[in-house]
Amino acid sequence: MPSTPPSPSTPPGPDTSADPDADADADAAQEAAAYAAELARTRAFFAVRAAGWDTKFPDDGPRYAAAVAELALRPGESVLDAGCGTGRALPPLRAAVGPAGRVLGADVTPEMLHEAAARHPGTAELLVADCARLPLPDAALDAVFAAGLLSHLPDPARALGELARVARPGARLALFHPVGRAALAARHGRAVTPDDLRAEPNLRPLLTAAGWRLTSYTDADDRYLALAERTPDAAAGETAGRDTNGGGAAGRDTSGSATRP
Repeated sequence: MPSTPPSPSTPPGPDTSADPDADADADAAQEAAAYAAELARTRAFFAVRAAGWDTKFPDDGPRYAAAVAELALRPGESVLDAGCGTGRALPPLRAAVGPAGRVLGADVTPEMLHEAAARHPGTAELLVADCARLPLPDAALDAVFAAGLLSHLPDPARALGELARVARPGARLALFHPVGRAALAARHGRAVTPDDLRAEPNLRPLLTAAGWRLTSYTDADDRYLALAERTPDAAAGETAGRDTNGGGAAGRDTSGSATRP
């Protein structure tokens, strides 16, 4: 009886195993899309409120000035108001560094910067920019002031790292709000929650990881102020958000525009 001929071998099918690089690219794209969407929501929220923003809180000026004083700025220094909005901190910042100093205001909402330029002409260089992707070189600043910023950031850790990148070792950071956390929560009809990033137990490690050392913390009904110092070995801050040329501007607002009133 003749033997049965062997069956032809089955050719191998396509490799169905996961491609780690493809998965990583997909995750990165999804993360970038979510970040951009959150940034767009922030822009939309503030754009329609910019013209009347200062009229809602007409008595905050002295509190801003007092918080700026805590930075102990000196004539000739460079300071950034991160998320400057309508520019309420710009006049006291300019007064502190004098005509030889440099004052910058960065915000993602052009309508807010339009108000800042109209209200405080000639006070600062105003940049349409994401605070997590600043068009500034490394170690360019002596201080950073940020009022009400943390709660509006898509990625607070990333932004704090970027602020560390553009700050010199020993530079000062002020995270400020004219009312404390409990008062602000009550204003919005809610209670303070344990996961609030502005709470000291949450904020301290967040700052440390980004390249800052918390030096002072106040959370009273009439003031929230966290002061920090840029640490010399801020490796996290030096690499956060950096593009290939070290300018940290990758992915910032596509206009890259600067308004100089």
